[in-house]
Order: sequence, then C-alpha cells, then structure tokens
Amino acid sequence: MFEKQIKIPEPEQLKEQIPVPPALKKLREERAAAVSEVITGKSDKLLVIVGPCSAHESAPVLDYVERLGKLNLKLKDKLVLVPRIYTNKPRTKGVGYKGMFSQPDPTKSEDILNGIISIRRLNIAAMQASGLVAADEMLYPSNIAYVDDLLCYHAVGARSSENQLHRLVASGMDVPVGIKNPMSGSIPVLLNSIYAAQSPQVFKLNGWQVKTSGNPLAHAILRGAVDSYGNDIPNFHYETVIAAAEGYKKSGLSNPAIIIDSNHSNSGKKFKQQIRICEEVMQNRIYSPEFKKIVKGFMIESFIVEGNQTEDKVYGQSITDACLGWEDTERLLCDIAEKV
Repeated sequence: MFEKQIKIPEPEQLKEQIPVPPALKKLREERAAAVSEVITGKSDKLLVIVGPCSAHESAPVLDYVERLGKLNLKLKDKLVLVPRIYTNKPRTKGVGYKGMFSQPDPTKSEDILNGIISIRRLNIAAMQASGLVAADEMLYPSNIAYVDDLLCYHAVGARSSENQLHRLVASGMDVPVGIKNPMSGSIPVLLNSIYAAQSPQVFKLNGWQVKTSGNPLAHAILRGAVDSYGNDIPNFHYETVIAAAEGYKKSGLSNPAIIIDSNHSNSGKKFKQQIRICEEVMQNRIYSPEFKKIVKGFMIESFIVEGNQTEDKVYGQSITDACLGWEDTERLLCDIAEKV
C-alpha cells in the first residue's frame, strides 16, 4: 500500500527555482570536456574522483571541496580532479541513511523535496567555491533530471550495473558515466552493461518514450568483488586489469577505459589501504604501456577527518564508510601527480 505524502515538483520547476548561473554552466561544460578527454585518450592526465563516501552535511563538504580546488591549481597539469558529492547511498538491507537526496538532515526522517533543494544549492556553492564540478552516483535513474545540469560525471554502482534502466539512462547522458563491475566481479557482465550504455536506446522514462544516441563515454570502474561467503576479492592488480583490458579488446567497445576504485572490495573497506593500492597501480602504469593506456584514473574516498563517526559527531568525518583524512589525501594526490 502506498501513502501519498508530498507532491514533488517537476525537475524543470526546481531548476527554474534554483538555476545554475551562466558562468557555472560554462564551467560544467569545460570540466566535463576535461574528463571526456581523459576517457577518450586525448589527454594524458589522470582522472581522480575524490571525496567523502557520502555528502551528509553541506558545510564540511564545501570546506573539503574548497581545499580540493586550491590543490587543483597545483596539480591541474597532471590530474583532472572531480569532487565526490555523493547524495544517494545504496543500502544492502534497504534501510539506514539513504543520502542527502532523501534525508537532508541525517538525524531526521526522509524529506525528499528539501533534499533536492539542498543538493542543488550545495553543488552550485561547491562550483563557486572551488572551480570544480562534482560527480554523483546514479542510484535512482528517474531522479537524474533534478541534478543533471550540476555534474560532470555519473557513476553506476555495483548493485545497479546489471539493472536495465540504469544502462538505458546512461546511454542518454551528455557526460562520462563510469559503470562498476557487479558484486560478483563478472567482467563479461560489466562489458555488457557498457555496451548497452554506449548503444542507442528507446525506452520509457518519467512518463515519456525517449530515444538516445548512446554514450561513447561509458566506461568501466573496477571496485573489487564479493564471493558467495562475503569475502572481498580485489581486482586492481596487474593480472586482473590486463584480463579486463583483453575483454575490452574483444568487445569492440569505444574508448576503452578503466577507473580503479581504491576502496570498497579492493581495500576490504580498510581506508588506509587506498594509499597502497594507488601506489601499486601507478607502479604498474610505469611498468606496462598496455596497463597505462587503459587505466585512466582512480576513485578515492576521502574527507577532512579520517575514519568514520561512531557515537560522537565529528566535523568533516564520514557517517558512512571510513575515509582517508585530508593530510593523507593531499600527499597521495601529489604523489600520483608526480608519477603521471
């Protein structure tokens, strides 16, 4: 049984209510183009999507993104930095904190309308403060129209990568979409998802029959796998990445590209391991031209304060998965840039 609670305005209405200023529209186009050039191989820079596991509170997220913007001025010749402003969180059991989209205040119950408003204001403020444009996870495809003018990158999570609607909506995006390997770790399934996203599609979305031209910028994110006993299986090592590259070759897909997710099942959610993982991947890029050609960057979970909150509220610390702290993040990004 469904109980109607609050009527949510159409995306166009909320975009008119909280518009993106013209200068920031241009900035989004420029940053999306910079990301696209990495994915297509036109740029030798590395893409790094970095930031908190979840954007649960605006003030520390803005603080973090502003720091990232200042660091970008130093590293922009080597890295394309994209802040993670993740406002939707998947829940394995379907309950718990679902992200700013649903809960703008994580201590209170769901308030989706104010969640959307908060997201639009947060992303606009983040662009103004940093000169950077964010990435978010496409958890609910029907909600994308509320935020598609704010982002330069979308990610499809491991739980969603086999979902047909996610694949179809990705085919109509005007910016790069990274698709994570499914929880099983199956590379053929991942490549099938990318194939669907790169192909023209016709489907129903938000009351319309829509047609897309396909998104040639859809690409792979390797985040590790989980076996039937719940054990983590990393897939960032040289052998597994080269095997994925071989699968790419046989598939005939456009713009072969792999982003390494340094956390999740690659690290076993041991956040400090992200440093070691990134260092190993960079060494493999130095060692192998084939590895270097296909590995285009990283996803890194990072916030101001390392770890995650338990009972005490800590400014700038994750309330979901544990993250690297700012000092380690700054050092790691500088180290990655030196090895590009």
